[in-house]
Amino acid sequence: MKWLTQFRSVLKQSIQFRLTCYFLLILLPLVAFSMFANVKSQRILEQELGERTLSAMNSALEFVDLTLKSIHNLSTLIATDTNLSTLLSHQEKTLTSGAIMDFTRVMEEITNITMVNEYLSDAMIYHRPSNSLIATKLGLLHRESQDPEPWYDEALKANGASIYYLSERHEENLSGLPDPIYNRNQLIMMRLMDFYRAEKGENVLMLSISKNQLLRSLSHLLANSSSKVYLFDARERLIVSNASAETLSFEWSDVQPGSVVVRETPETDEKNLILRVTSPRSGWSLLLIQPEREIYNKSRPLQIFAYCIIALSVVLAVWIAWFIYSGIASPISRLVSGMRQLRKGNLNIRLENGRQDELGYLTDAFNETASQQRHLIKDIYEQQLRMTKTELKFLQAQINPHFLYNTLDSIYWTAKNYEAEEISTMVLNLSNFFRLSLSKGQESFTVEETFKHLHYYIRIQQIRFADRFTVEYCASEDSHHLHILKLLLQPLVENAILHGLEKRKKGGVLSIRTDVSNDRLIIQVTDNGRGIPRPRLMWIQQALARIRFGDYTTPPEKNSEFFALLNVQARIAIYYGETAELKIVSEEGNGTVAVIDLPADRCREERGEAEHESHDC
Repeated sequence: MKWLTQFRSVLKQSIQFRLTCYFLLILLPLVAFSMFANVKSQRILEQELGERTLSAMNSALEFVDLTLKSIHNLSTLIATDTNLSTLLSHQEKTLTSGAIMDFTRVMEEITNITMVNEYLSDAMIYHRPSNSLIATKLGLLHRESQDPEPWYDEALKANGASIYYLSERHEENLSGLPDPIYNRNQLIMMRLMDFYRAEKGENVLMLSISKNQLLRSLSHLLANSSSKVYLFDARERLIVSNASAETLSFEWSDVQPGSVVVRETPETDEKNLILRVTSPRSGWSLLLIQPEREIYNKSRPLQIFAYCIIALSVVLAVWIAWFIYSGIASPISRLVSGMRQLRKGNLNIRLENGRQDELGYLTDAFNETASQQRHLIKDIYEQQLRMTKTELKFLQAQINPHFLYNTLDSIYWTAKNYEAEEISTMVLNLSNFFRLSLSKGQESFTVEETFKHLHYYIRIQQIRFADRFTVEYCASEDSHHLHILKLLLQPLVENAILHGLEKRKKGGVLSIRTDVSNDRLIIQVTDNGRGIPRPRLMWIQQALARIRFGDYTTPPEKNSEFFALLNVQARIAIYYGETAELKIVSEEGNGTVAVIDLPADRCREERGEAEHESHDC
């Protein structure tokens, strides 16, 4: 049941698979009919072949009956010949010259008689008193054994009727010649001589029938070398066969006469066609065994042709299903894939379309919908820009308490170590710094105003550290009038002093430079302090990269130490877009360089926008 559920699931999800199944279902009746026609043709072939073969077998068996009848009549003629009976009337146990002369004449007589029948290979008369055998081929043979043998007893019991003797052994007499009675290649018909008399004699007439001749008369029944034929007498004894062993390995008596049976042979496990006919006159039976594969040799190409047609039909069904899928279902699949991409947020998706039909119209409609969606989202983004600036002000407000804390801390340590005059100077610079920070609501300063604003803060730090470092300002002519966010450089300067120059006893240098290159405003804050260790520098660079693209998931345990740097990256990313970037380059022991890269066109627009917002306020 599990596989059935999976099959239904695939059938519902895949149009191509469903189309293929439908085409195969259409072909199913054709395949079933072809298979039925094949099986039916085999049955008809078996029936026709069986009827024809049975007819041929009946004719062959009838010919065998006629042959045996002819030999039977010939034996009657010989056995009732009074002249032969007279010549065989000698009763001496030892042959005399007269008996030999008479027996010679008997041999000549039976030779002349039997020459007319080609199925007779030999004719013999057994003379009981002298235990001699008169044969047409071997002449006069004297048998040494005096005891009656089984074949002789059978002939006596028949009381003049003809019987058929099958030899079960092969013997040779003392002269080295084979005994004709025990020749397994011969079927011997026996009967008493002169059987019409009331007192029947003891001499026996024996006519040898060649088994090879009988087998040749049946050879026309053999369709091929694998076919086997068996001839049985009325006592179900095997008379002759073309099989090598001349024995059957299975029970054949249950095969009804005139019937056709298909059965496997124990030796090869191969199916065979078995046919049997029985003579109503003699009771003899003829059994024919033909391998089924040989029978269907001629019809097998037709079966293979039918199977090829079925296979070709299946291939055509699959190909047609694929053709229809590529023409109809494939564009639908592309539309589904495009919708999935659109749902994931890929608004730049666009499907290729070269069709002019209904599916082409749907594809064009999808592309237009995606384009409209992209424009709508862009409009919404612009509408939400003010909300983003509100967040910017929040981030900007966070820097003032931080700075105020550090400044008050500096005043505390200065008051502890120096005279009150220095403290007053620091406080004066501090007040000027905050006065410019307020700047009547403006959000940006020019580069020149920014340097002036920074100088108040740097002067406080120089007093604190007893002028252990100097400061350099350098702004290119084309950067003087450009605007940058308020308090954007102060965190970088603060980090340079507190984390870079603080440990130097003297000779510290702080450099602040601005320049315009390729329509980009480049701001550099450089110190020759202790630098940043490489593991920490890599962490800072990764954190800045994440914040640049809107990921604020920086670990809080490291956030506090470099809060100012992360704050600056967040502010420029929100205010100047994704192209704005803060880079930190440092080597431990050789100082640090902080670089802010801003689009110059945005810096030129800041003044007008700031004044407009101030006027609105």
